[in-house]
Amino acid sequence: MTRPGRLRAVATAVAVTLLLTTGCTAGDDDPPPAATPSATAAPSATSTVEGVSNPFGAHWDWSRYQQFGPYLRRLAGSATYEEISWCEIERTSGQADWAGLDEIASRSRELGITLHLKIRTGVCWATGGTARYTRGAANKTESAMPTDLGAYQRFVRSVVQRYGPYGVREYAIENEVNAPSYWSGSPEDYARLVRAAAETIRATDPKALVVDSGISSVAYGMGVADRLVGDGRMPEAIAAYQAYFQRRVGTRGQQIPAVTGEAQLRRALDTETNKRSLRFLAVTESLLTDRTVDVRQVHFYEHFSGVAPLLDYLRATTPPRMPIQAWEVGQFWRDGDGDPASRAAEMVKTVSLLVAGGIGEISWLPLAYNPNNAAGSEVRYGLLDPDGTERDAGRMMAALADAARDATVTPLPASVAGRLNGVAFVRGGSSTLVLWSASKTPVTVPAAPGGRTGAVGSPLGAAGDGTTVTDVPVLLRADQPVDRILATVR
Repeated sequence: MTRPGRLRAVATAVAVTLLLTTGCTAGDDDPPPAATPSATAAPSATSTVEGVSNPFGAHWDWSRYQQFGPYLRRLAGSATYEEISWCEIERTSGQADWAGLDEIASRSRELGITLHLKIRTGVCWATGGTARYTRGAANKTESAMPTDLGAYQRFVRSVVQRYGPYGVREYAIENEVNAPSYWSGSPEDYARLVRAAAETIRATDPKALVVDSGISSVAYGMGVADRLVGDGRMPEAIAAYQAYFQRRVGTRGQQIPAVTGEAQLRRALDTETNKRSLRFLAVTESLLTDRTVDVRQVHFYEHFSGVAPLLDYLRATTPPRMPIQAWEVGQFWRDGDGDPASRAAEMVKTVSLLVAGGIGEISWLPLAYNPNNAAGSEVRYGLLDPDGTERDAGRMMAALADAARDATVTPLPASVAGRLNGVAFVRGGSSTLVLWSASKTPVTVPAAPGGRTGAVGSPLGAAGDGTTVTDVPVLLRADQPVDRILATVR
């Protein structure tokens, strides 16, 4: 049963939700075709944790909280996460320092944003060994298997006991364990760690939910292609790979090569890195199947045309009624040569397709990029400038949050499949639709009672004789049900 004040989502299938968007944002080239998803149910029910009334949130650098605070209040009702490490909190056995995390938990609550935690081990006295990878100014390392699972469970218990009163109810175990730079152990080690953590979390807080590590965006793409190959659907596998990885080819050497035929795809899936990713994806899904884990965590940084094959994959591999949340969503673009308007419009398409497809919580990462990052450029696109100034993308995300807060997420009706893409949010007697043309042919939505329309993130004006929808997303609000608003689309 959906509790009052929580985000509700329609979990029935609507084919348009899962069709590949063939129209592009202004200035984009046409993406390669993707696999045609099967017309079955949406990935899962999308119940969210108590207090989350808005699916659209972000992840940010807390050291820049003062610059970001005003904008974050516009995302009230959403969820975010913080990654913590046993080795960082308890640098010496028995001497834990919670001060930094206490401040984050307090500020999240003040913002009206629900905090989730990723619990990692790190590498230190608690695990033995020496770290092989360090990242960022904080010198974060990979995680290793604890030498004493009992001590690990005591740490997990202390986390849950301390942060449950702050409203924390979801705990992910590790992060992107398919990558050696995040997890040094085997898939079997990871499964053993999750089971130990899950037992402790549930015993400490029966209302808490256990979340998997969040397999990387690239690894999910490999899983999408590998499943289709295994099903004997090679042309669809190639098309899905091309759609999903259109911005990634060559960014990791031979790990993500260009693929135009069967032999190339099989070679791509057979690299040691990608075979490792598939093994960790498989063990993660076994933890979902046996309900060791309560929530599936997705990471996605690709072009929006990769959403359709991803949703098709999630639908096929996630247990019924298991919530799916996207704790990391962003826009990986190594060259970053798109104009701001196109990049912002693409953000709207990505998050709209994800939420329409049954993804219950979406955190955009990063909220604002760090100009001093190692890449030296904005590889992952931010909603804000580094100083906290709102970009078009930030205004658009805030508008989506306003439309979705305390609303029912509703996929578009099948009657507009092939003509319109987007999602609707229904609250009371009012419907707010995010729409764009499914091709480069404009579509006209006739005027409806109380109809107001405009660019996403801009003030809405009277719809007049109707709304012309192009490949640039628009908002349309009217005092009618969604199917009636779209009944006479031309």
